[in-house]
Amino acid sequence: MVKKTPFYDMHVKNNGKIIEFTGYLMPVQFEGIIPEHQAVRNSVGVFDVSHMGEVEIRGKDRIKFVNYITTNDVSKLALNQIQYSTMLYPKGEFRP
Repeated sequence: MVKKTPFYDMHVKNNGKIIEFTGYLMPVQFEGIIPEHQAVRNSVGVFDVSHMGEVEIRGKDRIKFVNYITTNDVSKLALNQIQYSTMLYPKGEFRP
């Protein structure tokens, strides 16, 4: 069964050309290479990485644990919402 990422509806709404990629329905292109390049250079670009992997964390303290190991506050997320974050080293350090 082909999966949809949390961004799927937004991709369709913005006229993304949808293809199947690694078991997910993903946009391969929107307006075209040149307009997309210019948009990223002049404004912002978003790359949907949710098809690249999932981590499932269970238990009553899962939100506290994820907040401890990442730099974002997951308690603010709605159901099925995602966020891009950085995982920290054991002492709360970030090393590029």
